[in-house]
Amino acid sequence: MSDKTVIVSACLLGIPTRYDGTDAFDPEALRELAGAAVIPVCPEQLGGLPTPRPKAWITRGTGQDVLRGASRVIDEYDNDATARFLSGAEAVLKIAGLCGAKAAFLKEKSPSCGVTRIHSEDALVTGNGVTAALLEKNGVSVRGF
Repeated sequence: MSDKTVIVSACLLGIPTRYDGTDAFDPEALRELAGAAVIPVCPEQLGGLPTPRPKAWITRGTGQDVLRGASRVIDEYDNDATARFLSGAEAVLKIAGLCGAKAAFLKEKSPSCGVTRIHSEDALVTGNGVTAALLEKNGVSVRGF
């Protein structure tokens, strides 16, 4: 991946940005990023959510559904976090554009970053998160870890 700029979920790099204040360090992702210019991001933090924060999930759908306004992101206390997730996704897209990033390595199972799997209420389902959906929609290649 040399000479490439890549957006990466900050938690995969060992930065404690997950909802529970931990990280999700992934040495395999780090190895694959060797030689790349890595831009760490946390869409949820960029959207204004604190760390730690309540668990959240997409209701009745996927990230594409949230982008279309057909679904919402709700936290464990039944608060609507949709606007924060959309704002964070837009911020990541803007960062990708500013840096010229055409690829992103994102944390699976996240309502923001999940590429092929996300939590929907209490189940793990096939689908993508809000940020992954927005990046893909705008031509950024996404890969999940």
